[in-house]
Amino acid sequence: MVGAAGDDHNIIHRMAMEDPIPWYKKPYLRRMYFLLFPCVIGIEMTSGFDSQIINAAQLLPAWKSYFGNPTGAYNGILASALPLGSVIGLPLIPLVNDYFGRRWCIMFGSCIMVIGTLIQGFAFNGVMYILARGIIGFGLPYAIVAGSCLIGELGYPKERPILTSLFNACYFIGAIVAAGCTFGTQKIQNDWSWRIPSLLQMAPSLLQIGFVFFLPESPRWLMSKDRFEEARAVLVKYHAEGNADSEFVKAEYVEIKTTLEMELENSKRSWLDLIRTAGMRRRVLIGSLLGLFTQLSGNVVISYFLGDVLKLIGYTDPGFQAKYNLGNQCWSLICGVSAALVVMRFRRRTMYLTGILSILGVYVAWTACTAVFIVNKSDIAAKLSLFWIYAYSPAYNLCFNALTYTYLIEIFPFAQRAKGIAVFQFWGKAAQFFGTNVNPIGTQAIGWKYLLVYCCWIFAEAIFIWFLWPETSGRSLEELAFLFEDKEDYARRAEKAVTKTVLHLNDSDKHSQSQVVEQEKV
Repeated sequence: MVGAAGDDHNIIHRMAMEDPIPWYKKPYLRRMYFLLFPCVIGIEMTSGFDSQIINAAQLLPAWKSYFGNPTGAYNGILASALPLGSVIGLPLIPLVNDYFGRRWCIMFGSCIMVIGTLIQGFAFNGVMYILARGIIGFGLPYAIVAGSCLIGELGYPKERPILTSLFNACYFIGAIVAAGCTFGTQKIQNDWSWRIPSLLQMAPSLLQIGFVFFLPESPRWLMSKDRFEEARAVLVKYHAEGNADSEFVKAEYVEIKTTLEMELENSKRSWLDLIRTAGMRRRVLIGSLLGLFTQLSGNVVISYFLGDVLKLIGYTDPGFQAKYNLGNQCWSLICGVSAALVVMRFRRRTMYLTGILSILGVYVAWTACTAVFIVNKSDIAAKLSLFWIYAYSPAYNLCFNALTYTYLIEIFPFAQRAKGIAVFQFWGKAAQFFGTNVNPIGTQAIGWKYLLVYCCWIFAEAIFIWFLWPETSGRSLEELAFLFEDKEDYARRAEKAVTKTVLHLNDSDKHSQSQVVEQEKV
């Protein structure tokens, strides 16, 4: 448990955790959280929708016929055009995010995605379809990077890890809608069977466009632009329910302001900051590996090429494949939300190591069952393979889904947060591009033996996580800003400023109370 094992010496974290009033009894905070879902936390619905658009579209006869029954490399580029577009757009994301603010960056990315979706829905050949998916991919990381930053920087510390963990869980909402929609439209005997789901992919982006400016801007971003009173107003309204005399907000404001001053005085706000110090280089290494791990842990095989996987074990009926796929997405949503809700109860390293070892166990068992079916045509082995595909979801969600953005926001300080998440996105999208191109070729060339490659790679991932991943639970974002640096020179300056503020407030309270007592005596 974090409460027992975590590092609770941070004053802000301790004050937040000791707050007895739950979020749903705080009107302003409750309103902000409800707004976060459609316009920020729901950003990842687009990613989930996209994975199932490709996965489910490959089961539609009309889609196959329209695009010339794509297989191998052609099938791979149809799926991988989106991550390719993301990689192209990533270098400019921190500039837009840090200069124009989190909300405008979300708006920009969402508008790009709407344009791409319209082109995708009305594509008249494969080239236009691939181009449209590249445009969607270009806009998606703008919204993801800004949205994940905004959640972490707006959330009350008591709920922040849960909110950032739910960010990725919304992937499955988009996947369920896409799988269900495509399952319904497969009865349409023309091109609209795939055009309707393709056009519906703009729904999350329209929500973001419609609601994002109802949210406040990040108080940390406002302070970085010397808009201190606006930042204080946001903190007072949403972290203290309008109480300008709140001890917590005064201490939080001092910690954020002091930490930002130290960060920015040692930062040139350029990409070179990411390699300037040993601490930043370690952050970049972890962020890069995390990007690779989230896409190369065997999940792309299930997300994008489930039809091919089911064919390996004898399930070739498109109707069964569509139902199985829809059920798997619903099950994954349950697993994703459940993992997000328990993120405060366990250490980050514990969840990561438990998750990756579980993924390894599932993949080894799944590979073995698939091999037995292919060699012996065992019906029991085929059914066990179906079970192991479902068992993959809780294992993956426990670490890579629930913790990804929570962990990224915690290990990267404000000045480099957008760049750090952009680096993660680069490696994640590059890995996704690689996987969506290589997986269909690999499964077609060597069949079930291709799964052995993932078994070996997942084992390597576990070793990297064991040696490189630091613990981050039980601390505020500002304390974590100096996770790899000399705390004597940096973190303690912020801690002393907060302590001084709290002690001053306590002394003022005691003085006021003594005055009241004296007046009562008189």
